Amino acid sequence: MSPSSQPTLWRTCRVLANRKRLQILALLIRQPNQTVSAIAGRMSLSMAAASQYLRALDARGLVICQRVGRRVEYRAAAGTREGAAGEIIKALRLIFRRRAKPIEAIFKLATGFTHPRRFEVFRALANDADSFVKLQAATKMPARALFRHLAKLEARGFVESESEVFTVRNQTHPLGRVLARLAVR
Repeated sequence: MSPSSQPTLWRTCRVLANRKRLQILALLIRQPNQTVSAIAGRMSLSMAAASQYLRALDARGLVICQRVGRRVEYRAAAGTREGAAGEIIKALRLIFRRRAKPIEAIFKLATGFTHPRRFEVFRALANDADSFVKLQAATKMPARALFRHLAKLEARGFVESESEVFTVRNQTHPLGRVLARLAVR
């Protein structure tokens, strides 16, 4: 992944690592063309909170807003959108349509990549740095920071370890597969 696209992905993961934003996104996938007031009412949010959540989703390319007369309507972005946002929204559309109660799984996966250093660790693992010493040399991270990031990636199911050997774990969840693939670009 180029340095210029890395911030986009970890920031997108930070936006997804919020249950209310995920609920709004699920609503917009299932029922597009909603106004801020309609979303606020359905989600029991203030207009200001709903608007703030929508702005964050819009900034990451996950929703589209469109003026219709005097109203502004929101809908989930199309899965045909280019780049990381397109791949993520395509996976999210599939998940929200086919899985029961997907919010917690998406939240858990997204929090695996809410820090740019976790991408460095994951890429180093994908490039055969399998021991703590090799990972530390590849990432140039202090031991405590590297341990913290490895623990988060392991807790989120992206990394596994056995006898102090770390490996990238194959993902079965559609969003996990997309995030893992995007992380090594």
